[in-house]
Amino acid sequence: MSDREADDRDEVARHERARRQALAYQGAFEAVAAILIGAGLGYWADSYFDTSPFLLLIGTGFGFASFVVRLLRLGKLLQKLDAESDDPR
Repeated sequence: MSDREADDRDEVARHERARRQALAYQGAFEAVAAILIGAGLGYWADSYFDTSPFLLLIGTGFGFASFVVRLLRLGKLLQKLDAESDDPR
């Protein structure tokens, strides 16, 4: 194996690590955003319909549920990326 091939493989490995890190940060940001948006909409609906705190709790629950669904999808994507990186071509 030449130095050029080794450098290319190192570059690909660095790129894959950076992509996984970016996906992890994206998942964390989306988790916070989903819960805050759900809670915010629930808070707004509570103040509009004067049903405090029921819609706030429901909105927070929906936000948390969307966060969990997103994390499951992110996990599947990371597994797919791992499978592709282990695939010797």
